[in-house]
Amino acid sequence: MHDISGKKILILATNGFEQSELEGPRDRLKAAGATVEIASPESGEIKGWQKKDWGPAVPVDRSLESVRAEDYDAIVLPGGQMNPDTLRGNPQALELIRAFFAAGKVVAAICHAPWLLIDTGIAKAEAVDPRDFRE
Repeated sequence: MHDISGKKILILATNGFEQSELEGPRDRLKAAGATVEIASPESGEIKGWQKKDWGPAVPVDRSLESVRAEDYDAIVLPGGQMNPDTLRGNPQALELIRAFFAAGKVVAAICHAPWLLIDTGIAKAEAVDPRDFRE
């Protein structure tokens, strides 16, 4: 495992994320030395989906409104059907993802989360140049 000490990673999620797709990356990134924060449009805690029912709650570290791409090295977007489907209707979430991409930072989308990349305009039929999203 690579040492990524000093890196700051944001996980963007809301209720309905796939439990293993948030907890697995979070735990592996922390084990590799990164600081990991969970951001959400929800406050307090969010609940994931684990197999056929709701899983344990995960604490939210930061509100979606308070995070900025320039404060992080990468963003992780967990899947699950409900999580990305809800976030893709949130303009602030889409703008945050675009900001990571425009800055040339890692945007990791798991399972159903590429829906978010489609709705941001990042995923296109042709090759995408991150400079297209810079202001």
